[in-house]
Amino acid sequence: MDKIQALFIFYPLLLFCLSFHEAAHALVANRLGDPTAKMLGRITLNPIPHMDIIGTVFLPVMALMTGAPIIGWGKPVPVDPRNFKDERRDSLWVAAAGPISNITLAILFSLVLRGLLAFVPHLNERHLQEGVFTGDALRVVVVICQMGVFLNLILAFFNLIPLFPLDGGSVLRGLLPESALPAFDNFSRYSFLILLGLFILGFLRYVLIPVQWVSSFLLP
Repeated sequence: MDKIQALFIFYPLLLFCLSFHEAAHALVANRLGDPTAKMLGRITLNPIPHMDIIGTVFLPVMALMTGAPIIGWGKPVPVDPRNFKDERRDSLWVAAAGPISNITLAILFSLVLRGLLAFVPHLNERHLQEGVFTGDALRVVVVICQMGVFLNLILAFFNLIPLFPLDGGSVLRGLLPESALPAFDNFSRYSFLILLGLFILGFLRYVLIPVQWVSSFLLP
């Protein structure tokens, strides 16, 4: 797949997955008593309210055009934990909603691909030849489903890294005993620098280990 094809297939898929992730945060926050994100129009799959100029537009597009690693994020969903009945527990579920939504999408893309192969059992290289309309259409669907599985698993496992501002930081904070919170909050002040260091040193590539393992299970 060339860069232009990747841009027109991968980028809309990225926008959809990021929007689904952020909308899940907003929806769960609203269900748990905080309407802040809902009032700001964040419970939507429309990517525009979720877009961050740098993380959703500039970096992903430049990565696609240059072949650099894909890095991207959506605009954080505003949450006022004072509206929750149990601040720590409810904040945990709001944070977890993002990765859970991406894992759900990965499973759905996998099911669509498996369904396609089940209903088109004769699907093979001959049917995916370029220049044949049915082959082109099937090939696009297959590529989208495969990308959908990998992309959503990457978003899920990356966001589960237990460092702020990633969702995993809030999830871990909700699981820790009260006595450990002061130390964790003090440590969290350096989370961004730690993430930056992990990226520069290349350690974030290890996120691909669980991605590869789960995708081998999901993909036919």
